[in-house]
Amino acid sequence: MEFLLSENELEKIALYLKNILENRDCVVILRGDLASGKTTLVKHFVKSLDLNYTVNSPTFSLQVVYGSDIYHYDLYNKSLEDFMALGMLEEFEKKGLHFVEWGSEKLENILNDYGFDVIVLNIYKKDSKRLYKIDE
Repeated sequence: MEFLLSENELEKIALYLKNILENRDCVVILRGDLASGKTTLVKHFVKSLDLNYTVNSPTFSLQVVYGSDIYHYDLYNKSLEDFMALGMLEEFEKKGLHFVEWGSEKLENILNDYGFDVIVLNIYKKDSKRLYKIDE
């Protein structure tokens, strides 16, 4: 599935994700350049659930939890090996939705090998819009 959206249209992809992720325990790997809108997408998704949380990039905290079952990770400053050494791979066993910014193909392969439900969402800058490609 693909969406070409401006920033003020992000509720469309948030609602689409809300529909396909409903009643699923899933890892959503977010890939895109710096400032492509990975955190902004998570912000709109959390808002689509009527949750009242301030969503910020967990770059320095590594993980933020919204409500009881929405987890948000950022691997920008950590290698996959560091992430795993901290025991963070076990976090994916928790029921809920796990959004991972900067998740590599290696992480995707590990998660698939362990049987996790994984969706990859690539974000590309296109002038003043963003192209969102979702691979389920």
